[in-house]
Amino acid sequence: MGISRSAVVDAALEVLDEQGLDLVTMRAVADRLGVQHNTVRWHVDNKRRLLVLMSDAVLAGLDVAALPRLWEDRVRALARWCRGAILARRDAARLLAGLATTEANTYRFADTMIQTLLDAGFSPRTAAWANWTIFYLVLGITQEQQAHSAEASARMTEFDDPEYPALSKAASQVVAGTFEERFEFALNMQVVALRAELDRTSDAPS
Repeated sequence: MGISRSAVVDAALEVLDEQGLDLVTMRAVADRLGVQHNTVRWHVDNKRRLLVLMSDAVLAGLDVAALPRLWEDRVRALARWCRGAILARRDAARLLAGLATTEANTYRFADTMIQTLLDAGFSPRTAAWANWTIFYLVLGITQEQQAHSAEASARMTEFDDPEYPALSKAASQVVAGTFEERFEFALNMQVVALRAELDRTSDAPS
């Protein structure tokens, strides 16, 4: 029985969830599907191509019609959706961070975010760069969460070094709160900055 490219990607995502990114190989996917290694290669060419298709599949399912209409709410909803999609897959933040993906789902997310900002009155440059800024925020904090070490957090809580007085003073706050709380704090800062930029450019003389 033949297999499809989507079946290959689905199998690769199953390997990712069960064994982690480091153990995703063409051979592991072939074994999962019960086919020869060359069968997988025929569909995805090489491992890098497989990883690109996996990263794009992580961002599948965005329902644009369900997003809020106000640009600030829409930006927040998009960022939260992206974070949720990445958190749903083991090591997905590390997967996405290591690739430049030019596939439909990735394009759809970026296009929706940029269009939201363009419709709000931002310039194309600001819209494009804000999209990157928010995406980097999502990737960074989500990758940290997926690689989280409770031992490292405990060491940071007890940090006290006179060589780094500011860090020592704020050490307990560095690891305070949940990842969700830290994400919302950072996202809010991004939206506040965008609102200030929109007000600044709207007030500027033409």
